[in-house]
Amino acid sequence: MHKEKTEGAAELQEQGGRKAREEALSALPGCLCLWFEKHKRQLPWRDTGDPYDVWISEIMLQQTRVEAVKGYFLRFREALPDIAALAACPEDRLLKLWEGLGYYSRARNLKKCAGILMEEYGGRLPADHGALLKLPGIGPYTAGAIASIAFGLPVPAVDGNVLRVRARIAGDVGDIALPETKKQAEADLKEVLQAYEKEGGNAGTFNQALMELGAIVCVPNGPPLCERCPAAGLCAARREGTIGQLPVKSGKKPRRIEEKTVVILQDGDRFLIQKRPTKGLLAGLYEFPSLPGFLSAEEVLAKVEGLGLEPVRITALPTAKHIFTHVEWRMQGYLVKLAAESRVEETLLSQKERDSWIKPHRFVTREETESTYALPSAFAAYAKVLQVRQGMQK
Repeated sequence: MHKEKTEGAAELQEQGGRKAREEALSALPGCLCLWFEKHKRQLPWRDTGDPYDVWISEIMLQQTRVEAVKGYFLRFREALPDIAALAACPEDRLLKLWEGLGYYSRARNLKKCAGILMEEYGGRLPADHGALLKLPGIGPYTAGAIASIAFGLPVPAVDGNVLRVRARIAGDVGDIALPETKKQAEADLKEVLQAYEKEGGNAGTFNQALMELGAIVCVPNGPPLCERCPAAGLCAARREGTIGQLPVKSGKKPRRIEEKTVVILQDGDRFLIQKRPTKGLLAGLYEFPSLPGFLSAEEVLAKVEGLGLEPVRITALPTAKHIFTHVEWRMQGYLVKLAAESRVEETLLSQKERDSWIKPHRFVTREETESTYALPSAFAAYAKVLQVRQGMQK
């Protein structure tokens, strides 16, 4: 009997908690949307009324800060003003426009998606949440953002900011790194959106307000600015003193460390770059050749001479580090100047079984690299040595 009473009490407590969560979330649109209209940041893709702008900006904003995206968005929009231009853009040109933004598969998926939109949707994004989800590079969050912001459909757009805001408002201790927590958040917010739409509210405004609150008030790094929060009176975490514990998020696996030696081969005012494989990390971008591990100057010179080339001077360059999602590159570098009149390209091409550390390549000038070849920011420290400007530096 005691066990049954205990279980019954726990069930009632759970129901009460769920009801409180639902009430807090259902009250959000009323306070957030008014706040958003007064305090939203002025961003070049906002309020244009163009679904293309929503799509491009949301893809760029994945894993990238808003301030970094502004310039890229304007440049991209000027170069590729519509879906037809994006579909027709050569890949090297597309990657050059994307240079410095990182996660280059996003750009490739944009082009692939644009091709499908031209073939199947008359060059327009479909005003259908299910259809959006089937397009390459468009996951649940992006589909929700496009559907709600561009077309006013009552579907949620749940990103990290939204998960954090919801967890604190609702006092939810679910691990936001787990799929089931995200699914519950999507289900809760879908109910809120559908009810808000029936009242005449705009789903896109509410979704943007949630994202904005998470970006500038209920911030990801550091304590939230509760004194500025329009939803402070609804917030369970503030009321219960659990702001520092929410959201709950399990730790990530440690990144794999890769050590490499970057070698810049310089022939007069030209230097060697090579294209990375078409699949995998930084696929299809250009890079300086590298060797695994940390090599001494003598070992690098031996490798260069093994190509049949004539190095005349080697200079050690600064060490550098670049962090990807699952791997971290730790790099040291050398600048190797080659002898004048050494017929570098002919020498490399004539070697049928040259060392595999040199891939299909070309010798280019600084100006050619800046205008044509996408060199990822992983090599920024070594591009700087050659005074090559990357991304929005130009």
